[in-house]
Amino acid sequence: MVAVCTYNEADNIELVVTGLRKALPDSDVIVVDDNSPDGTAQVVRDLAEKDSRISLLLRENERGLGSAIRFAMQYSIDQQYHYFMNLDGDLSHSPAQMPLLFHKAVEDSKLAVVVGSRYTSGGEIRGWPVRRKLMSRMVNVFATTCLRLPVKDCSGSMRCYRVEALANLGLENLRVNGYAVLEEVLMRLHQRGEGMAEVPITFTERERGQSKLSLREAVRSMLQIISLAFRRKVH
Repeated sequence: MVAVCTYNEADNIELVVTGLRKALPDSDVIVVDDNSPDGTAQVVRDLAEKDSRISLLLRENERGLGSAIRFAMQYSIDQQYHYFMNLDGDLSHSPAQMPLLFHKAVEDSKLAVVVGSRYTSGGEIRGWPVRRKLMSRMVNVFATTCLRLPVKDCSGSMRCYRVEALANLGLENLRVNGYAVLEEVLMRLHQRGEGMAEVPITFTERERGQSKLSLREAVRSMLQIISLAFRRKVH
């Protein structure tokens, strides 16, 4: 299954979902929407009426990308899917690139996760000023070093997981619920000796809508990463 977690993405979600159905015609597409006031859920409902492989999971009393991703992961476990794929709902991740991650995961059964990477050889970021690129790269180097992760891009959400590995991880044991859940999942998989790999992707700055990552959330994520690194050393 492929999950797209959304909040106020009515301008983008149809292109994302239809792109995924074209790129991965045998996969279910699940949209987890946090009760967006802009009508995102209705756009998905309209699409689902025409395609049984598209579904909407509406969260009316919760909000936040981190908790939405955890919710989608648990859904993939409960529904006994073999692979769980995820990407952003703002078209910064191209649906056409998702098969690269999926095929890599299928080819090597030892991999628990395949990360779509902006920073591995061949990866690229389009539409960001140099300053933002440098800051993002520095944050990723800091996080991967602190958490001792064998990947270069630990903050991007474009990934393909083996659901069995997520089930063995025990999502109820995760400590964070914000954006830093992306780093924590990698850290805990690595601690269990699970394999991970990266494939290069092109990340494109969104053209429509507003980013949900505020300065406050960015600082919170950094503090959570530091906390995770401290706990890792203690254990």
